[in-house]
Amino acid sequence: MNSLKIKMLGLMVAIMVMTVGLTAWHNLRTQKTMLLGIADQSSRVLGETIRSSIITNMANGHTAEIENILEKITKEPSIESVRIFDESGRILVSGDTEETGDMVGAADLFAYRSNKVTFEDNDKGKNSFSTFVPIYNSPVCHSCHDRDQAVLGILNVRLSLNALSALRGEGREATLLSSAGMLAVLIITITLFVLIYVDAPIRKLVAAMNQVEQGDFPNAIVTVRNSDEMALLSTKFNFMVNRLKGLIETTVQHEREMAISQEKLVHHDEIRNMNITLEERLKEIEYLNITLEERIEEIEEANYKIADLVSDLEDKNTTLEQAVSRLSALYKMGLAINSTMDLGKLFELLIRKTMDTLKARHGYILLLDKEAWTLKIGAVIGVPEVIDTTRNIPLKRGGVSHWVIDNQQPLLIQNMDDARDFNRVSLLGFTRESVICVPLTAKDEVVGTITMANKLDGTPFSAEDLELLTTIAAQASVAIKNARLYEEQQNTYLNTVQALVSAIEASDAYTRGHSERVTRYSLALARQIGLSADSVKKLEQAAILHDIGKIGVDVALLHKEGKLSPEDIDILHQHPIIGVRILDPIHFLNNVLKIIEQHHERFDGKGYPHGIDGKDQLIEARILAVADTYDAMTSDRPYRKALSHDIALQEIADHAGTQFDPEVADAFFQLCKEGGLPS
Repeated sequence: MNSLKIKMLGLMVAIMVMTVGLTAWHNLRTQKTMLLGIADQSSRVLGETIRSSIITNMANGHTAEIENILEKITKEPSIESVRIFDESGRILVSGDTEETGDMVGAADLFAYRSNKVTFEDNDKGKNSFSTFVPIYNSPVCHSCHDRDQAVLGILNVRLSLNALSALRGEGREATLLSSAGMLAVLIITITLFVLIYVDAPIRKLVAAMNQVEQGDFPNAIVTVRNSDEMALLSTKFNFMVNRLKGLIETTVQHEREMAISQEKLVHHDEIRNMNITLEERLKEIEYLNITLEERIEEIEEANYKIADLVSDLEDKNTTLEQAVSRLSALYKMGLAINSTMDLGKLFELLIRKTMDTLKARHGYILLLDKEAWTLKIGAVIGVPEVIDTTRNIPLKRGGVSHWVIDNQQPLLIQNMDDARDFNRVSLLGFTRESVICVPLTAKDEVVGTITMANKLDGTPFSAEDLELLTTIAAQASVAIKNARLYEEQQNTYLNTVQALVSAIEASDAYTRGHSERVTRYSLALARQIGLSADSVKKLEQAAILHDIGKIGVDVALLHKEGKLSPEDIDILHQHPIIGVRILDPIHFLNNVLKIIEQHHERFDGKGYPHGIDGKDQLIEARILAVADTYDAMTSDRPYRKALSHDIALQEIADHAGTQFDPEVADAFFQLCKEGGLPS
């Protein structure tokens, strides 16, 4: 497991798996969006075509022919149903004659009243796409219909998405198979590359060294041509082998000659000559020793070059590991910043992750207010606690963020001593030694900056750090844009639903403005108790929407002045459950559904709709119950006049511990005593 080959292959395979996986996921998302777009367009065109046919038959007096047209269209495999219903939801004509006269589903009626033209419906496991096309009362229809009736009916065409779902499944299977094939080809290619260009040459060199150890010099010659570095290494190795072979052969030859000379020493005369020859041979040996030392130096030099090559390879591996580490950090940061749509949490998470990655001591995000030409602190870490992070910072020369916003480009200051144009002491209360600052952009406009100052180890920031922060800023800009869009979408949904509530209350002079007053009372009481910011936000949304369920209650019953029958009371008691059903499709309001459902429960467990005991009720619901009851008592009703403030407080006190949470009631009394109750 300590093999360099295995480590390189493992690292590359991991990178490829992540890259191919992300690409496949993006393709699947794109396929789904395209198919839904096709269904939407087809549904609109079909609806307009059917409406034109119906209007033509009505104009020609062939009203009875409309039902035949709808029956024929319903027989198409891709069409689940075709029907016409009025604005109250009653089906006037349908391709399925059995449902004529029935009421359309609540989801269809709500979608139409919400001005939706098309919507996707997964009711009862059937995947379908509905289209609503109003049939307006034209002059040619006045002979049969009331002139004041603006809409004669609503054409509802429901298309089956089963075929598109099957097509999407085939596309998903093809995408996964192609991604798997691509991944397999890449893995095989890189494996072959490592085996051929790295592992094979090294194995050849090791085998040649074994031949040298055994004295088999002819078979120790290695030829490697797959890269310049390996070719140079094999050339130097072959040169060293040939040199070593020559030296050994020369030494053996000299030893043989010395043996022959010793045989001649038997004769005295020859001994003298042998001595002379021996001296000469000794000189030659000394010369050969000198030559051998020179060759050894050459071998050492070759070893040094090999060591340099190994060092270069290690440096490249280190650079690769650093690059992989930065890519991994960017990937993890991308996952982190895309995990939340709350701007405050997003800014703090972004600063903390960036400081961890760049090993910075100080980090902050500043948001630009173009009208006031000031900077607002989005998030800051590492500054003294005495600094007021809610204040606005004026844009002045000498500030790092001022320069980045003015020039719309990143800034790297490795040493503040060399940057005399910038202030060394930050307005956030710390001394800057080394700084990197990058603009945050949205739609090609600078909306703020992200800044890192002073590394933990005291070293200056580098160009690589600036490049990494620039990449992080690009990710952050996209995340900030998405979070703002999400916040705008939430506000749009909330304003739309609030408009419905206001419309309900506006129809009754006694309840007009009820939700707004209950919201003000609830928020003031929540702050008096000390609820967290998240709980206050949920309570605000719940207070605005707490009576939306009355959409499903008969208006005559809501305005009834006489005594309510038990049946009337049972119907009214259903409005919290109806409200939950209405708001359930709006996902970001899921956290407030329980509050709305429980706002008529009692602390002693005798409330409605579920009779939940006080200890099992949400604190937000208990606060809303007090605020709702107070406004109801102090407002005029069809069956009585409004009670005074003091009488209402006495009623709440009398029912504390039974109808109301006694702690919440005490907090409400204290709020009124301190004069904090909104008017």
